[in-house]
Amino acid sequence: MLYLAEVQKQKGGLLGGSSKTELKLLACQRTDQNWSTVSEEVIAADEASKLNDGALVLVELTPNRQVQRLQEAGRPLVNILQNFSRQLEKYKLKEDEIDQWKESLTFQAQELNRREMDMEARLEQLHEMEDEFQRLEAQKQEVDSSREQIEKLQAEIERNRQELEGAWEHLRGEQRRLEERLQEGNVLDAEQTKEMSELLERLSSRIAPTETVREHLQQAFELVEKQQATLNPHWQNLEQQKTVVNQKQEEVSQLEQTYSDRQNSFKQAQDSLHQQTAQLKVNTASLAGKQENQRILKEQLQSQEALYQQINSLAASSGNMMPFQKVDVQALEKMSLDELQKTIQDLTDKLQIDSSFVHDQEQELTYKQQTIEELQQKIKQASAQDLVNLQTELAEEQDLYQMLNETLVGQRRSLLARQKYIQQHQNVLLRRQGKPVASSEEDNSIDFSPILLQIETQRQKQSQELQQLEREIEQMRAAIELDQGMLDNQVHDLEEKQQELKKIESDLLSLKTATAECWCRINLYQEALQPVQDGVDKLRQKLQGISESLAQVQETGDYQLQTIAEIRQTINSLIPQPELVA
Repeated sequence: MLYLAEVQKQKGGLLGGSSKTELKLLACQRTDQNWSTVSEEVIAADEASKLNDGALVLVELTPNRQVQRLQEAGRPLVNILQNFSRQLEKYKLKEDEIDQWKESLTFQAQELNRREMDMEARLEQLHEMEDEFQRLEAQKQEVDSSREQIEKLQAEIERNRQELEGAWEHLRGEQRRLEERLQEGNVLDAEQTKEMSELLERLSSRIAPTETVREHLQQAFELVEKQQATLNPHWQNLEQQKTVVNQKQEEVSQLEQTYSDRQNSFKQAQDSLHQQTAQLKVNTASLAGKQENQRILKEQLQSQEALYQQINSLAASSGNMMPFQKVDVQALEKMSLDELQKTIQDLTDKLQIDSSFVHDQEQELTYKQQTIEELQQKIKQASAQDLVNLQTELAEEQDLYQMLNETLVGQRRSLLARQKYIQQHQNVLLRRQGKPVASSEEDNSIDFSPILLQIETQRQKQSQELQQLEREIEQMRAAIELDQGMLDNQVHDLEEKQQELKKIESDLLSLKTATAECWCRINLYQEALQPVQDGVDKLRQKLQGISESLAQVQETGDYQLQTIAEIRQTINSLIPQPELVA
């Protein structure tokens, strides 16, 4: 099982061999992405003696709590933190996406509820209109019934008028004959007098009374006014609906103007976003060019550092390097051989431990270089959205590489100096043992200091250029991040405007649909009311005509009765007195 542990060294003698190294277990790996704390258990681990006190390591233990594998925890911890950071970013993106879906579903539910309420209101209006149509249909049937009765009255009056005209025509003929006889001086006999009297009686009885017709006519007028009173509220309701639909039509016009204005604003914001996106791509490409120059400068610095180290190593191997501390040859001459050998062995063991530590750091430096190369490959294939994050991660890895490399420079020099120091001790030991000592090459050594100075000067110059370039890159990166933030805000605002535009478009469509439905109801309502109103108006006109005709009939009847009375007086004057007495 894999554990995260801390190296603890007990304070002992000056030499590493006299100290005791232990590992303090801090956490245990349960799964690939799951770590949990453990009790602070301490186990012995001589394998970690080369590491510094307090260093963090990853140790794999057997079931018997024996160390199976040990490695420094620096790079794995960085990878774990990077993975954790990526998981947090993905989780945040998922949360944002879930929130957007929630908002969308809430809006859709509200829109469905609103439309459902609209449909229920429209169904209720349709039911009310159906009831109104049924009432109007019943009133129309009543109007038709009244029209039939009036037509019957008109037919009856027309028959009576024709009969009266016939009787009057007959009476006028008899009157003319009577006048002719009066002119001839003839008088009426009894039979003629009786016949004339019967004729006058029959004519008087044929004058139709108008009271009954007037009563029916008055009832017809009352029925027409009742139907008109029933229709008037419907016409008022129709006018109110027309007023409401005209207001809705004005709202449609205003909403159309608002939609047009918002659409133009959205188009301008979209064009501005496209321009800023293009400018951001240009700045990102410029930043990539500067980062490429930065990479080239760093590679040159690394090459110069490698050349500097090779020349420095060559200078050290040729004896042209001063040891890190001065060798006291007289003190070494006075030491016993065993003590001198023990001192050389202790120095050699310490050098091996430090060399192993430097070797591990060089491996870590190699891992860093591999990580940088992997990131550079990802950058070449990355999209514009991931490019900034990868470039930031690459810059951090390069900074860590540079820092670790600079640390190793001094450590390598220290190792070379200590090797030279141990070599001098070994020369003294060989000389005291009477063994041949390798001839000194200091007289034939080459002075590499001018070359090293020139390389160092060049490195400083390129370092200054690199620092200037890094400052420019940092400024450009900050500007790009600021532009990206502003761009994200504009994208968010544009999405809100688009959602608002869609809502206005939906409201406009719903309002247009409602207005069209209102116009359809109004037209249908008017189409149903107008024939009934036309029928009532025609019926009123016919009743007015009948009333006028009835007045003429009444006047004619009165005139006829007066004429009949005059004829009777004339006949009575023509009848002889004895016959009249009889």
